[in-house]
Amino acid sequence: MQTSELPDLAHTDTKPLHWLATATAMAAVVAAAGMLQPDPAASASTPHRTTAQHGTAPAAAPDPERATYPLECGGAGNTVAEQQPGDLDGDGRPETVAVVHCAAGSGTPPSGVYVLTGGSGATPRVVATLVDPAEKLSVGDFAVRDGIISATLFGYSSADVPQCCPDQQEKVTWQWRGGAFVRATRSAPGSA
Repeated sequence: MQTSELPDLAHTDTKPLHWLATATAMAAVVAAAGMLQPDPAASASTPHRTTAQHGTAPAAAPDPERATYPLECGGAGNTVAEQQPGDLDGDGRPETVAVVHCAAGSGTPPSGVYVLTGGSGATPRVVATLVDPAEKLSVGDFAVRDGIISATLFGYSSADVPQCCPDQQEKVTWQWRGGAFVRATRSAPGSA
């Protein structure tokens, strides 16, 4: 065995007092780390876009089949023709956009486009009407992507145009800005 030219190191010979001092120092570090956590009130006012943490499921979008719509269908009921979920206002909870019209045996009934909210288990409620059925429009090419709702709206230039064959078309988008849905018209290909 080779002997060391260095003096014996005191910390290689542990005693109960050494372990007590180590445990006390570790407790002080953990307590200090706990005091340095961010203020929950300050972080509550800071928006974040995290929708789920480990072990939790993301919030479910409202079910449009369970909502009540401001449609007058004369007892015929309504039909949810299309639906798309999306976080439209950036709060981390999904909304649902639904295209709804009165149930009709034939023809092209006018559509309404509605934004629904509602937490899990809650009855979904209409919070915005983007297209009112009174406008007598039908909806095609409908999508929700990155907080933007887009649709092609079909309408009629006069009451003489048959209801089967709309003669006007408009491509529109809606986006949540400043507490409201702002509508914009997109240019159709080939238009000036």
